[in-house]
Amino acid sequence: MSTQSDTLGSGLLRSETVRGIWVVGYREVVRFISDRSRIIGSLFFPLLMLVVFGAGFSQLIGTVADGVNYVQFLYPGILAIMVLTSSLQAGISVVADREYGFLREILVAPLSRTGIVLGKTAGATMQALLQTGLLLILAPLLGVSLSPGRVLALIPIIAVLSTGLSGLGLVLASFIRSQQAFQLLGQVVIFPLIFLAGVFFPVNQVSAAVEVISKLNPLTYGVDAVRQVLLGGADTAALGVTIGDYTTTLAVDLAIVTVMSAGLLGLAIWAFNRRD
Repeated sequence: MSTQSDTLGSGLLRSETVRGIWVVGYREVVRFISDRSRIIGSLFFPLLMLVVFGAGFSQLIGTVADGVNYVQFLYPGILAIMVLTSSLQAGISVVADREYGFLREILVAPLSRTGIVLGKTAGATMQALLQTGLLLILAPLLGVSLSPGRVLALIPIIAVLSTGLSGLGLVLASFIRSQQAFQLLGQVVIFPLIFLAGVFFPVNQVSAAVEVISKLNPLTYGVDAVRQVLLGGADTAALGVTIGDYTTTLAVDLAIVTVMSAGLLGLAIWAFNRRD
């Protein structure tokens, strides 16, 4: 009888934990959808970069690889930038909840801090997927062909990449107490990640020092994975990430991003559990 009671209690506890994670994640998605200015703002930055860099350098650079012009090369990187900025909102959300006292209410609820991290991560990942869907509308206009298979292939890449970047945001949020400080430090983190991830240039066609740093940047492999899916017929040796004589495949890119995401999410859970 005792064993059956323990099993039943354990099952109810798991059920409550899953429900708590769902509620936290659902709240984040509802807050995003209900705020039109936030939706427009989240899309404005990547679109601005696409227009400015695409229009500014497309004539100067021309064709990046066989059958791929600069705008087509840039577009997958812009998607990755949007995922990065969207995912870091998980950290901003925690800081805002702390400032307004809502985080304290969550902490006294029957949900562990790990559950809060997972809920915030799930909410940010769903936001990234929604924003990706909106930005994919531009693909045909830019000469990037889409198919149901390519869209389906993007979903796990975006989800895994967003999970890791959300973890990064939550790590920062564990040590930052104000939204202003988070946004300032976020910019310090975001811009090096963006400019050294092969978004604006092939990482194999830069100086040796920049090439080494870019290939140590985990976001580089997320950008390359998105680019391989959207530009599947392109010359991957020219556009991809080459280490020695080996050019990473989509599976290798996804494996690297998965390891990065698992590490950052684990670090976020550790950092969030040790803070007051």
